[in-house]
Formats: sequence, structure tokens, C-alpha cells
Amino acid sequence: MLYRRLGRGPLEVSGLSFGTWLTVAGGIGREQAIRCIHAAVDCGITLFDTANQYGAGEAERVLGEALRSYPRDKYLLATKLYFPVGDEPDHGLSAAQIEKQLNRSLERLGVETIDLYQCHRFDKEAPLEETLAALDRAVKAGKVRAIGFSEWTAEQIDAAAAIAGTNGLIPFSASQPQYSMLWRKPEAKVFAACARHGIGNLAFSPLAHGVLTGKYAPGQPPPPGSRAASEEMNRFMETAGRHYRSDYLLQAVAQLKPIAADLGLTMVEMALAWVLRRPEVASAIIGASRPEQVEANVRAAGVKLPEEALRRIDEAIGNVVVWE
Repeated sequence: MLYRRLGRGPLEVSGLSFGTWLTVAGGIGREQAIRCIHAAVDCGITLFDTANQYGAGEAERVLGEALRSYPRDKYLLATKLYFPVGDEPDHGLSAAQIEKQLNRSLERLGVETIDLYQCHRFDKEAPLEETLAALDRAVKAGKVRAIGFSEWTAEQIDAAAAIAGTNGLIPFSASQPQYSMLWRKPEAKVFAACARHGIGNLAFSPLAHGVLTGKYAPGQPPPPGSRAASEEMNRFMETAGRHYRSDYLLQAVAQLKPIAADLGLTMVEMALAWVLRRPEVASAIIGASRPEQVEANVRAAGVKLPEEALRRIDEAIGNVVVWE
């Protein structure tokens, strides 16, 4: 496992981190989820990402339970707020909401401090100054070590950095964008904005909702037990009007298989190594429904793709990539 500093903040994170959205909220079962989390720790993963929204708080409870037997300094906990939790209508990034949801997340996780607290989306209703001041208080109170956000625009990132700098507030040190071979939007502006302000990136969905594993074939039904076969999960495979299971896209992805074979890599290893090649990316967030999947993913850490392979990848899938 490789380890990298997360922006200019206080955290050093594993190159691969473990996300609980698919593992817990995807409904694989509590005991199986805990086995996957334990496998991640055993493989050297130190950063575990969740959100108060996942499973209406259940993901935080399961994650806290799974990690309780390990020394607290062996792992980092990252969670988020913004969306409604369960049936509650309240959401957003107001000071009151941050205080309430932070305390609830701490209780569910069973810890006194959350290592990374993230704004799950940008709140257009709450004043940004109010949000940043509330997060600053959370850090100074010892409830949070570092702060971040997910899926903010470059303009929103710049605005937050300006406010934090002017008012002497704790700055953001983490960004969590969607990023993969097929989804390259952050390359346009977000990575540059993060670099300007000393913010590291945690890439989510680096396997493009499982498409880059190569398990989905054009013209064929999804394999039983896969994400695409689940009515609950497959709706997330429709992104920006481009269906991740369209024959057009899957035919392009199939052209990646000989590239991986020539490198002696699996499709998963190649896709993760592709994401981790970017210096702006501190860690790629993986999920798993079986412990052996975690072990297979970890083999991608430290793999360096040659320039010729990167060129072949672009030629194979360039027509189906979402750039901006």
C-alpha cells in the first residue's frame, strides 16, 4: 500500500480507501460488510469513507462497530453531511445543521473525533461564511481534524478558500470528486482549483460503477449479483444522460481488455492505477461486497502505467469519455 498526504491538511491517507456506500447501503448484509472492512484494514487501507445519509445512518453504525476492535490510530474516519437522513426533511450546511449532524455522526461512529468531515454537496441556501465558520468551530472543539467537500465546482472552491483566508478559518484540505477513465470532469477545472489551494482529492467511483471491471458485456444481461442487476443500485449507472450499460459504451470498454492483458494486469488494477497516476489524487475510494475483492483491488497500489498504455487507453475509449 502507498500512503500520501491529503492536501496541506494533517492527514496522511492510504492510496486506496474504503467506501461504505455500496458495501453497507447496497444491502450485502451487516456481517459480510464487517468482513470486508476488516479485510481492508488487513490490506493496509487506513481511510474509511461514509456519510450520515448512507442507509439512514446505518453505514456509520456498521463502520464504527467494525473498527472498534482496532486501535484508534490505525484508521481514519471520514463522513459527510448535506442530504436528508432517512425521513427527516432537514438538510444542508447551516451552522445548526452542521452541529446537529456532526454530533449524531460521532455518536453512531462511537468516536470522539472524526478525522475528515465533508460537505456532501454545495449548499446554495446557506451562506458560505456560516458553513465555514461552523466547520472551523468543529475543528477547534476537537470534534473534527480536517474538513472537505464533495462535487464542488472550481468557482465554489475558490470562494471558500478566499473566505477562509480572509477570516483566518480552517481551510479545506480534501475534495471528493467522481473520477475515472470514463468520467474526467475534474481535469477541466477542479484539479487545478484544488492545487491552487492545497487541497487533495479522494476519487470516488474510480471503476465507473463497476463498468471498468469488464464484467458487463455488450448485448448481454448483467451478471447475477452485480450492481447493474440490482434494482436498488443500477439507477446510479445512468450519469449525465449516458447509460453506463449502453452497448456503445461497453464495446469501447471491451477494447481495454487486451491493453490490461499486455500489461499483466486485471481490468480493475489498470483502472485504479490510471486514477492514481494523477498527482492531484491522494486516494481512490473502492467498495466491495466480498473480502477477496478488497485484496484484488489493493494490488493496484503502486502500479505505474507506461505512456504507451495511457495512449492506447485514450484511443480505445476516447469517444465515450465524459469530459465536462
